[in-house]
Amino acid sequence: MATPVCCTAAPGFESFLRHPFSPIIPIIRAETTMTDAPYENLTQLGSSSEVPASPDAATLESVPNPHAGTPYLVRFACPEFTSLCPVTGQPDFAHIVVDYVPDRALLESKSLKLYLASFRNHRGFHEGCTVGIAKRIEDAIAPAWLRIGGYWYPRGGIPIDIYYQSGSPPEGLWLPDQGVPPYRGRG
Repeated sequence: MATPVCCTAAPGFESFLRHPFSPIIPIIRAETTMTDAPYENLTQLGSSSEVPASPDAATLESVPNPHAGTPYLVRFACPEFTSLCPVTGQPDFAHIVVDYVPDRALLESKSLKLYLASFRNHRGFHEGCTVGIAKRIEDAIAPAWLRIGGYWYPRGGIPIDIYYQSGSPPEGLWLPDQGVPPYRGRG
């Protein structure tokens, strides 16, 4: 848990108090630093970060799971994922949905965002990108369970959906639908 290093009144608070209809409750904000023990290994969050040149150059970072031992679902959705066709170099677009049950670590979201953005100039088939993302997340955080849906938009008239799951979901886990409807053309 982050330790506040200072607390200050919100900017403009003094003039707010002079208003005749102002509430009596003060607004306080806490400032924290990225040097707090569980976060000192993070290199991307809290700083300016460039998109890596390739997925191999990207770093997926993690933080400790504050509820280790409790099965719960974490979902990341990337509705504007892009990569390149490995043959033609034309852009491919997908809606990627990652669901996982954390074990000891949580996937840090900024590092995931940068990793997914690094595919923008990566040449790969839909299957390679989708399953590769899942395998990379498994290597980074060893989740108790993971599934990914890659809902690729049509090129050449054929939409391709790729699904990967690491095994059976934990018993009793609430597992919502990924929420991406099947592709429908003009019909």
